[in-house]
Amino acid sequence: MATKKEDVFETDEVRDLIGNFQKATSALRTEVGKVIIGQADVVEHLLITLLVGGHCLITGMPGTAKTLLVQTLADALGLTFKRIQFTPDLMPTDVTGTDIIEEDSATGHRSWTFVKGPIFTNVLLADEINRTPPKTQAALLEAMQERTVTVRGENHMLEPPFFVLATQNPIELEGTYPLPEAQLDRFLFNVLLDYLSEDDELAVIDRFTTRVDIPAVSPCTNAEEIVKFQWLVRQVPVAESVNRYAVDLVR
Repeated sequence: MATKKEDVFETDEVRDLIGNFQKATSALRTEVGKVIIGQADVVEHLLITLLVGGHCLITGMPGTAKTLLVQTLADALGLTFKRIQFTPDLMPTDVTGTDIIEEDSATGHRSWTFVKGPIFTNVLLADEINRTPPKTQAALLEAMQERTVTVRGENHMLEPPFFVLATQNPIELEGTYPLPEAQLDRFLFNVLLDYLSEDDELAVIDRFTTRVDIPAVSPCTNAEEIVKFQWLVRQVPVAESVNRYAVDLVR
């Protein structure tokens, strides 16, 4: 692919990629909408987060379909998905994985073998991240930043795309470990997932009380193509005035 931003959009390859990007994002919204009613703004923020290579914190009340939303999005993206339920007794190795000793039955030779933890996936749901101690939180947040996991001094790369969606419950704060400001900065967005409107709740009742199974979601893209989409987003030129405005907002 071309590397100069002034020339990058002139190639047939990139033009085709732009067309695929538009088709995939449109199809994604349709597929997610088969299962998730309402929450269009939330879905949009999650797609933005994925395409710029970030991570997202979702804050919402119980029963707002946080887990179902993330699972549905992963299925529509054609990505691998894993879920970790964060609890007070969760250890860092429960997230990252650990080395174990294996013995060759033929020779009796023993060696260390790394067993990957659930963090080795494309889409990771970190459910109720504020219910686990800071040490375990740090193991996840380090991997989010570096895209690597370090165990016994060895680095293990995470396959791209790597997308963490962490949830927290804003009302049951007893026994929780709130994320400090420095760790919150690892997330691009803190999305507030509110209860549905009355009309959307009626639509949920109408759609799901007459059937037991959840509608099937078809993959609209795959990991390799998403990595290309992320590259494409980075090629979009930004005017200096927009950059300056963004800097002024956060100063």
